[in-house]
Amino acid sequence: MATEASAEFLQLHDSVLEKLGLDIVSGTVPTGTRISADDVAARFEVSRTVVREVVRVLESLGLLTVRRRVGITVQGSDLWNSLDPLVIRWQLAGPNRARQLSILSEMRSGIEPLAAKLAARRATPEQCGQLTAAVIGMSATSRAADSDAYLTHDSDFHRTLLAASGNPMLRSMSDIVVEVLAGRTRHDLMPHRAEPEAIRLHGIVASSIQAGDAAAAEQAMLEIVTESADAMLAEEQTERDRT
Repeated sequence: MATEASAEFLQLHDSVLEKLGLDIVSGTVPTGTRISADDVAARFEVSRTVVREVVRVLESLGLLTVRRRVGITVQGSDLWNSLDPLVIRWQLAGPNRARQLSILSEMRSGIEPLAAKLAARRATPEQCGQLTAAVIGMSATSRAADSDAYLTHDSDFHRTLLAASGNPMLRSMSDIVVEVLAGRTRHDLMPHRAEPEAIRLHGIVASSIQAGDAAAAEQAMLEIVTESADAMLAEEQTERDRT
């Protein structure tokens, strides 16, 4: 019984967190808005305990501030934890999706080529095998035009790459990179069938790391993230042209 109650609490918590987080990040609830816990509880038909926990999470992400005698206030985007995967996901679901993807792609351009270079020096045999397996999976699911399965293998590749760098700071960026990949897929910003060139370049990264060729691994990874950044810049320009 207690387990069922806990599961229900988590379900309600996650649902309210997702909806309120999206409302704040999209601007539906503007910066400076005062939020009443009672109003939130009534709107979502949940207990004040659920609301309290949701507010605690949103405060930790910088979206809300809670002050005695002032209450709960929505904070501006300059105070958000922009590297948190939840904030990234909400931004990618909002009206400025293309701009956010472009920013994130620029960030990837700085960290993933470096990770590939370091991985060529530090990757374990097991990690080399995982990179190769991910590329094989990407190739197979691309031919089947299975975007969800392709995303799984693509995510495995990038998680393994960042871990194989041997740098804990780079490894900690893996959730961010995977959220970018997922966002592009979720919002139909990836080709329905992956470009053969993209898969070929992932294969070069994997084989170069296994061979210990740091320069080749770095260059191939740079080409991968540059293609992604260029695609997002083009999407951003398209969005501008529509407005």
